[in-house]
Amino acid sequence: MARRQRPSPIQRILAFYGKDLKGEDIQRLFTRDTRDAYRFFARDIDQDALARLPFPKRQWVHASLFMRAVLLRLSPARRVLYGVALGCGLVGVIQLFNGFFMARGQLFPTAQVSVPLPSFAPGTGFLLWSLLLTNLLLILELADRLSLKNDLEIAREIQRAMLPTGTYAAAGLEAYGLTRPANTVGGDFYDILPRPDGRLIVALGDVAGKGSPAALLMALLLAMLRTLVDEGLEDAALIARLNAQICRHSPPSRFITLFFAIVEPATGRLTYVNAGHLPGLVRRASGEVERLLGGGMALGMFESATYARFETTLSPGDLLVLYSDGITEAESPAGQPFEESGLQGVIDGAASSEAAALGGLVFKAVERHVQDSKLADDLTILLLRRTAAV
Repeated sequence: MARRQRPSPIQRILAFYGKDLKGEDIQRLFTRDTRDAYRFFARDIDQDALARLPFPKRQWVHASLFMRAVLLRLSPARRVLYGVALGCGLVGVIQLFNGFFMARGQLFPTAQVSVPLPSFAPGTGFLLWSLLLTNLLLILELADRLSLKNDLEIAREIQRAMLPTGTYAAAGLEAYGLTRPANTVGGDFYDILPRPDGRLIVALGDVAGKGSPAALLMALLLAMLRTLVDEGLEDAALIARLNAQICRHSPPSRFITLFFAIVEPATGRLTYVNAGHLPGLVRRASGEVERLLGGGMALGMFESATYARFETTLSPGDLLVLYSDGITEAESPAGQPFEESGLQGVIDGAASSEAAALGGLVFKAVERHVQDSKLADDLTILLLRRTAAV
């Protein structure tokens, strides 16, 4: 049996870099992609002003303005690094310069002309092509990333518009929610829904994961939740129906935790359903903290899951605190999580503050705890206080 010949290193390199490569990809790279990247960075260049310049100067100014637009999209540190890299490449080209030589050419059948041309060491042409193609790659990648970033910023504004803003204050209740995604968009959400009969619905949830996939599923769930509320469903029946819809319309690898509660202002009666979320905290006016235990399966795991309703009472001065695990699991540089005790410490220290101020204090405490570390998860908190008996 003939022994199979192993591919050479060159063949392995070509196989790796040429994997899944198609001819139309190369064509699109130097046509549509390059054209779109140019338009992205050149959109603020005054073409009319350039047209009034002499031709040689026009080309130089055009190129300068284009590169300036590219460089200004880099952070200051990366801009400096790029400048150093480009300067090193140009110094290398200059060091390879060997002077000038006289190139002879036929101008007329009976006349020749000599033209001085620069002479470079062998390999200089490859170095110049490397610099040119590397800069082209930088421009293409930067344009793609900035376009995506612009889209995400728009998605962030849409996501913010979906959530309640400001403090809800009516009928002896005060409620306020605050969220901060770890990335541009996130999967945490909250809702504050007053009902026609005077009751108030509050909900806070967390989609597994973060970023764009979690944000899309968050928007889907929030729309479904509000639709089911408008249909008149409540408590366990609403959550069971919501779970069935999530199971049917979301990827099987995703799940959502949710704490859903209804408050009656007149009596302070609070009924809640917990679908796999962290227990809510009730800080009593006396300073005692009660954890709202009991709950069921996270949404999106099993379509046949059932849920139970639980009940407690909020007296005047009592505060309900709902939060996502991004707060309690936020770690310091030493790896120490903020934990529920850290959250309770902030609440105990400013329990008399308005809900909006208290939410801001919690976020500031988490920021101090993580210091310069990047948040690993979204932060969300919802505070509801019964201010007085109705």
